[in-house]
Amino acid sequence: MTQHYSRLVTTAAISAAVVAGLLIIAKLFAWFYTGSASMLASLTDSLLDISASLINLMAIRYALVPPDEDHRFGHGKAESLAGLAQSAFISGSAVFLVINGISRLLNAEQVSRPEAGIWVMVFSLVLTGGLIAFQQYVIRRTQSLAIKADQLHYRGDILLNLAVLLAIVLSWYGWHWADGLFAVLIGGHILHGALKIGYDSAQMLLDRRLPDEEQKRIIEGCLAVKGVHGLHDLRTRRSGRTRFIQLHLELDDHQPLVRAHGIAEEAERELRLLFPEADIIIHMDPVSAVPVEIDSKTSEHTF
Repeated sequence: MTQHYSRLVTTAAISAAVVAGLLIIAKLFAWFYTGSASMLASLTDSLLDISASLINLMAIRYALVPPDEDHRFGHGKAESLAGLAQSAFISGSAVFLVINGISRLLNAEQVSRPEAGIWVMVFSLVLTGGLIAFQQYVIRRTQSLAIKADQLHYRGDILLNLAVLLAIVLSWYGWHWADGLFAVLIGGHILHGALKIGYDSAQMLLDRRLPDEEQKRIIEGCLAVKGVHGLHDLRTRRSGRTRFIQLHLELDDHQPLVRAHGIAEEAERELRLLFPEADIIIHMDPVSAVPVEIDSKTSEHTF
């Protein structure tokens, strides 16, 4: 499972860097021939994309390093740090697009040799669409935050490339203001997505608990084990691909320790079926020792 995760996220990160490099070459050619301000903005966005993708690749490779003596919980938070860095890159790109779009609105100019720009944008759309489809497959399999952040670049690029394509076509027909208008609109959309990625990355670094749906599955999985009367003090967090789960099981007072240990192991097996990469710690409590104020069925959480 770990090797499968490593192979998928590494391949996705390398693919993103290669695609960004090809797009830079194509857009540089198109900008040279068209002089389009929106094409220049798209070229700058691709330059930021390849920078972010290379940061992403290095962070993923580091995050996949097994735990060592100095990092006993692994290196998974490197992905969250990459998410923050990419959020900053994307935000900078979005602000640039907005400023450049406003400038283009105020100083509208005709795009020269628009057919070159159109062909390059069609090529960019096809290449970027293929990359996004592959990234989506990897995200479904791994839930990698770094790949999610990287995919945001290229989803934004789809909209940006469509806008540049439409702006060039409209400019060809005399609507020169379209170049700037679409740059402003897309810049705002990308900025919104970048801020969300930054927020999610920061929350993971701050050890935010797992989503409510996953916590419900943890509780239901434990309560389904015969001999478990309830659970409390559920604590969860995530670092990279690893989910950390800690909880207290409530068991019969007078059963042998070996039987209580067996129940705890069975509960752990149930949780590993749900989360194969999880790091799980289970403490066993006699049911009579559980404080009255603790709602053992909900583990002090409301869903």
